[in-house]
Amino acid sequence: MNFINLIDEYREEIVKSTQEIIKIKSVEEEPKENMPFGEGPYKALQYALELSKKLGFDAKNLEGYAGYAEFGQGEETIGVLAHLDVVPEGTGWTYPPYGGEIHDGKIYGRGTADDKGPTIATLYAMKALKESGVNLNRKIRLIFGTNEETGWGCMHYYFKHEKAPTMGFTPDADFPVIYGEKGIIVFNLEQKINSNDCDSIKIVDLKGGNAPNMVPDYAEAILEVENIDSFDEKYKEYIKEKKYPITINIENNQVKVMAEGISAHGSTPEKGENAISYLMDFLGYIFEGKCDICDFINIYNERIGFKHNGEGIGCGLEDDISGKLNFNPGLIKLEDGKIILTINVRYPIKTTSKEVYDGIRANIDGTKLELVEGTSDSKPLYVPKNSFLVETLMKVYKEQTGDISSEPVTIGGGTYARAMENAVAFGPMFPGQPDVVHQKDEYISIEHLMKITKIYAHALYELAK
Repeated sequence: MNFINLIDEYREEIVKSTQEIIKIKSVEEEPKENMPFGEGPYKALQYALELSKKLGFDAKNLEGYAGYAEFGQGEETIGVLAHLDVVPEGTGWTYPPYGGEIHDGKIYGRGTADDKGPTIATLYAMKALKESGVNLNRKIRLIFGTNEETGWGCMHYYFKHEKAPTMGFTPDADFPVIYGEKGIIVFNLEQKINSNDCDSIKIVDLKGGNAPNMVPDYAEAILEVENIDSFDEKYKEYIKEKKYPITINIENNQVKVMAEGISAHGSTPEKGENAISYLMDFLGYIFEGKCDICDFINIYNERIGFKHNGEGIGCGLEDDISGKLNFNPGLIKLEDGKIILTINVRYPIKTTSKEVYDGIRANIDGTKLELVEGTSDSKPLYVPKNSFLVETLMKVYKEQTGDISSEPVTIGGGTYARAMENAVAFGPMFPGQPDVVHQKDEYISIEHLMKITKIYAHALYELAK
């Protein structure tokens, strides 16, 4: 496999190309003509297509929604689905988020790991195969998406206008191979609040969370309290008993209650600390009467709070492939006379969203809660472990890394793999590596970048030969 050795010769090019594409701020913006997701994602797509042509591939721009680079012959196609858009940079970076700077052998910047670095790695893996002159019986096509982080409009457009690859992978998750992904739904639990006061305490506002698929790291409630001294005493008793991260700020007869949590991905709620659950626990200590607010708080604390698998609210589903359902209360707000709690659920591969909804409705029957279904249902992905695709990728991974003990895995997250039949997620993160995706100081080490380029070259060869 002399194409593996060729990759070492591309080291400088691979690093430079990664740096250059990182410098493009490809966060979704307002659409412009021929730029459906804004100027940033379009510029990243342009860069990728121009680089593809420079490397000798056929390249096509699909009206600014997506694009692809390909080479080879044959009726069948191996597809690699990657994305060029990124989430916003956030704050607190040590190095410029769009600088592509190298420090201690690492390239820093938003998108280095997710998913621009792996995209560049795949391009140069294809170059190695092309220049080595190996005989392939299938075409190889690298598909560039431009709005993976915010809606998948790019993939919807692509598959509406282009034939789906025969099989493929996305370099946008973890090694060794992810052969299954749970189904994903987002929905609301809502309750009308006819009266927002109880026992001389009135709730003025309630809010928390940043997105349904994130464990909320902050939540707050604004209360009007008649007896501040009594409230303050009760607060001190609670903190002494529970030691939860709750603080209060008192101004006249208004109290701001603040709960701090620890964020995590909505697919792994157990890895975070839910600020909404902390807040509801405290409010349950304060509101002890019979009122609409009390009803909601009690139901939350009894059936949702600090439970991560839906077991308290009728959807504690589980299967032997993907394990337990993941249940994340991601957002809460008091709006137009009702409390709206937004839930992100990752349901097991062998179950359905209908089972989730039916279970919850049965559980809350007789309460004032109403379940409002979401508009989308991202169905589970499953490719058998003994399939040609999974077995081939596992073989390549073990040969390239020497890790012979790892087995294919399932996840609660969702990748481009579920956009087509017979696709899985394959890298780029190795087991045990720090998770830098969507975080400040996102980076990819140059050695990591070179290693995945070799893995992807080998994988594409085995799939296409």
